Amino acid sequence: MVTKFEDLDLTKRYSYADYLTWQFQERLELIKGHIYKMTPAPARRHQQIVWNVTGLFWERFKKGPCKVYQAPFDVRLPKKGQVSDKQIFTVVQPDLCVICDLNKLDDRGCVGAPDLIVEILSPGNTKKEMKQKFDVYQEAGVKEYWIIQPDDRNVFQYVLNEDGIYIGLHPLTDEDILISRAFPDFEIELAQLFD
Repeated sequence: MVTKFEDLDLTKRYSYADYLTWQFQERLELIKGHIYKMTPAPARRHQQIVWNVTGLFWERFKKGPCKVYQAPFDVRLPKKGQVSDKQIFTVVQPDLCVICDLNKLDDRGCVGAPDLIVEILSPGNTKKEMKQKFDVYQEAGVKEYWIIQPDDRNVFQYVLNEDGIYIGLHPLTDEDILISRAFPDFEIELAQLFD
């Protein structure tokens, strides 16, 4: 059991089994076994957008079969057929995710790709969200991925094609309406996100 973040070797590759033994306050994610420390407390604007997004998602999914979760919520992304805790090397905490296959849910979170993930950028996490998480979400088969940029008031929407590759749709601003590709009946006036 590790009780202090400082006791971790940041050059080492860790599994979800290791992650479960850590008993300290810092929040972190594992991406392909490497530790990424999360920002201590997101900015107020980030939290307001999380609240706005969560409200819109709750309203849309409250009566349906899909479940919506917001961070902190562990999403474990195993490689095919490797679902034991020692074989999972990616554990992320998306700002928000939608899961329709309820068999992926357990008491510790989600095992497998959510149908839709939303990440809201904060200073210090832009590179991780734009590169590392993009790659692991694509590899895991997350059908739709949104990246919200509070400072520029825009959203990048990526949709997985039949070859398992993300296709970036036209960037959207706070003057646009975002239509989910995974849930075509779900539309959001983006001005509502940034208010």
